[in-house]
Amino acid sequence: MAKYKPYNYSQTVMLPISLDDQLAPGTIEFAIHTLVEERMDVSRFDARYSNDETGCKAYDPKILLKIILLAYSRGIIHSRKIERECKRNVTFMALSCGQEPDHSTIAAFVSGMKGEIKPLFSDVLLICEEMKLLGGTEFSLDGCKLASNASKRWSGTFSTLKEKKEKIERRVTYLLEEQVEADKREERDEKEKAGRAHFIAKLKKQAAKIEKFLEKNEPKPGKQRKEVQSNVTDNESATMTTSHGTIQGYNGQALVDAKHQVIVSGEAFGSGQDQYHLEPVLTEAQENMKGIGKDDEYFKDTILTADMAYHSGENIKRCEEESIDAYMPDKNYRKRHPGLGVKKSSIKSRRRKFMPEDFIYDEKTDEYECPAGKKLKRHTRSYNTRWGTMYVAYRAEKGDCEVCTHREGCISKKGKKGKRKYLSIPIKSNRRNYSQEMAAKMDTERGREIYPHRIKIVEPVFANIRTQKRLDRFTLRGKVKVNIQWLLYCMVHNIEKIANFGTALAEG
Repeated sequence: MAKYKPYNYSQTVMLPISLDDQLAPGTIEFAIHTLVEERMDVSRFDARYSNDETGCKAYDPKILLKIILLAYSRGIIHSRKIERECKRNVTFMALSCGQEPDHSTIAAFVSGMKGEIKPLFSDVLLICEEMKLLGGTEFSLDGCKLASNASKRWSGTFSTLKEKKEKIERRVTYLLEEQVEADKREERDEKEKAGRAHFIAKLKKQAAKIEKFLEKNEPKPGKQRKEVQSNVTDNESATMTTSHGTIQGYNGQALVDAKHQVIVSGEAFGSGQDQYHLEPVLTEAQENMKGIGKDDEYFKDTILTADMAYHSGENIKRCEEESIDAYMPDKNYRKRHPGLGVKKSSIKSRRRKFMPEDFIYDEKTDEYECPAGKKLKRHTRSYNTRWGTMYVAYRAEKGDCEVCTHREGCISKKGKKGKRKYLSIPIKSNRRNYSQEMAAKMDTERGREIYPHRIKIVEPVFANIRTQKRLDRFTLRGKVKVNIQWLLYCMVHNIEKIANFGTALAEG
């Protein structure tokens, strides 16, 4: 007969544990402990407390900061889970010295770090510089879209939100009438009546929530002055399209140094359009570098790579003004270089519209021939736009486009102007075309050599934060609080670099 070692759950075991021994050199917890204790200025938190004469003693900000950074490094973002780890995980016990802050204390500490988070980020960045983890010659910029603590079902323009409220109110009216009819029939299913009453109360609450939002807020204009969708729960978040579908969230941006993939600047934005984020992230990076003792020209003559989402005349011009050697492909870059492959997307793309280059020009008649073989004659004299570009317009005959089989891929406008094709051709510009210059630069041998560096510089950073650190959504609401969480994760990423590559720190 087989023999097994006996066991008894009733026995008592005494485990002598030295908290200091749990923080072994070379680990992320040792790096966090050492940096917070010796290198990071946490006296900035003192102004938040007024208990020097009265009131109970508060948890030391060092303790709270340590356990939060360790939790984020292990993919734990919820305050209740962090509280639980402080009670059962020996490493957390070591960092907290056996103290057990509750979840409300932890959550309040994180959400209240508005004035302290950027200086703390700079403290970590300074250590990275001292340990020579920054190359300072090449950088890459990118963003990742993460879901917010708000549902996209509460998003819409003001008109759609009003319609949603009215629909809910009609539903409430119908249910109330249904309840009256049920009472007349003397139906005695109390469980059904209670369920209906609960559902009615829930709908009334939803309608009141929308009404309150509409009363206290104004329609949210986009960059092009057109109204964009608001969100009743978190109006600073935005509806964004990702490779996995549409989310309600924020766009976490990071500017990364090439040498050891250290983040030199990070910020979360309530907009999914990357092209508007280069300038603020670059400005923040310049401020961060000045904060650690670098001069205003730190980024001069450096290389910056970013994907086609950042390609715009304004961004290219800003990089040139800062003497930054930027590489940002335009949307046709892969078409011109088929050897690079075509980027796949799980999102069904819209049907391609015909471009001006699809129309053939006849110099003798000063006419254009469309893909269907019809003629477009010169319609107006040249006209200027506010961008300083001069155009001349051509249009098709009135009846040619109405029955054309290519109409859907050619005419996008509705109404009277949508009856025929209008083609605007640029003939003169009073401004530099930065986009064309960048496209030509990307087509050079140097451009094709440098641009692929972006993938190995910035993509692993997001892989680390999203996969290894398991950040799949923000738990706070509002740009200020979400930005705190994003910068905390950026700090954790940089501290991990210090732990892995900072020899002096690893040796203790």
